[in-house]
Amino acid sequence: MFRKIRSQGPWVLASAVVLGLLISSFAVASGEGKNLLLGKRNPGSNASAALSSETQIIANNGTYGTRQSNKSDKGGGAIYGCRSGLGGSEKGFSPCIRAANLSNGRAFEFSSNGGTEVGQITSGNTNAAPFITNAHGVATGLNADQVDGKSASEITTDATTAAHTDALATAQGLTQFAAVAADGTLGAKRGATSATHPSAGNYTVVFANDISACAIQATESTITNAGAVAAELGADKKTVAVRTRAGGDAGGTTTTDVTDRPFHLTVSC
Repeated sequence: MFRKIRSQGPWVLASAVVLGLLISSFAVASGEGKNLLLGKRNPGSNASAALSSETQIIANNGTYGTRQSNKSDKGGGAIYGCRSGLGGSEKGFSPCIRAANLSNGRAFEFSSNGGTEVGQITSGNTNAAPFITNAHGVATGLNADQVDGKSASEITTDATTAAHTDALATAQGLTQFAAVAADGTLGAKRGATSATHPSAGNYTVVFANDISACAIQATESTITNAGAVAAELGADKKTVAVRTRAGGDAGGTTTTDVTDRPFHLTVSC
């Protein structure tokens, strides 16, 4: 019996060594202070073994401290995830990725060998700002020709058209007028509220607002025996008295007879 057990001694020792190696391999990367297991989750799926402090990789060379690459045509180089709160570093919430250059060079570079885009920024909140910056220098090569789907030339054209429209509206708003028939009927108008015909050749036109600071011009709106016309602003600064006269008879004889004539009254402010 003793000889049988003794003859199996080398196998028992070998089994113990293999078992020890297997146990140690599973123990690696199970928590802080352990080595990384390539191709595995580190430190494993056990939440209690998650790292509670930073893992720092410090280098002093002329290239990069670490390099991650993927030769697959579908795989990425690295992915970083976090659950940081709103506000970023200034609010005490570390972002998922932070690149800080402690000197005066670039903090990041993005490059692509081809394709129609270099990168993409998306958000679950479509109203969120894609990024913020306190830098006010010109971003060389940044295409800002499109704003709200319009090119810079279209925006300029729209702005010019709007300015002309506003200017025209302002000018029209400042220019008031009244077209009055020979019988005193008020026709086309802007700013005028009424017209009356108290006697032959005499009319009154009332405007809605004070026109005392405006230029008033009256012209007879006929080419048949047209004559002189006069206009005078009343004491209320809104009512204009108008008097029309005949221009003469068929023989060319001049007359100053007060006569009913249609006229236009223009008030320019």
